[in-house]
Amino acid sequence: MKYFYSHLIEIESLIIELDKLDLSLEEKSHLSSLVDSSLHHTILDVVLSQLSEKDKKVFLNHLQKNEHDKIWQFLSSKVDKIEEKIINAAEELKKQLHKDIKDAKKVNL
Repeated sequence: MKYFYSHLIEIESLIIELDKLDLSLEEKSHLSSLVDSSLHHTILDVVLSQLSEKDKKVFLNHLQKNEHDKIWQFLSSKVDKIEEKIINAAEELKKQLHKDIKDAKKVNL
């Protein structure tokens, strides 16, 4: 699925690491969707925490309609360095998920 922030964030490195685990295709697919969902919720949390109640409604309306250009125009006008904040939050989550995958590999050895 393509999100408004997809051009900023890559999760391929996590998917590659998940593929290395000794899991069924179904389990890998489930974990991959959990990664995607966790990332999405983390980014929404960062964005929503920066907006007023009124602005949250505008943002969510654009999000619901999948209006990526309008989302970026709106966020850029409301939040200083929003792209940087999204990238930083995503990178922190990815670091934690890489650590979790590494720990899972040790358990499976």
